[in-house]
Amino acid sequence: MHKGSCNCGAVTFEVTCDLPPPDACHCTQCRKQSGHYFASTDVPRSALTVHGAESVTWYRSSEKVRRGFCSKCGSALFWDPVFKDRMGIAMGAFDDPTGTRLAIHIFVAEKGDYYDITDGLPQNDH
Repeated sequence: MHKGSCNCGAVTFEVTCDLPPPDACHCTQCRKQSGHYFASTDVPRSALTVHGAESVTWYRSSEKVRRGFCSKCGSALFWDPVFKDRMGIAMGAFDDPTGTRLAIHIFVAEKGDYYDITDGLPQNDH
């Protein structure tokens, strides 16, 4: 079981499966949402329980995706591809070590100019 929360604790969550290796998304939307790039892992919806869901505010960032934030403290928590049976969860929101490591960088064609990606992981332009 993996547990996590927003910064103020109004939203907590539990994941009952092993966490797949996360990706680091460097797209403009993820950078603006998080202040840097956004690292998240995708889990089956059936493995995720959210407590305090009434404090999650959803922003529909495209026809296919919405992004979940805590309405009280503003923490970016979820990346929800609404037509899929999975939910992305921000790696920084987990309470304890996750036992997983980044697998790939995506949307690197949109990355910020103030940093380099030097970890040797695969990089996709999109």
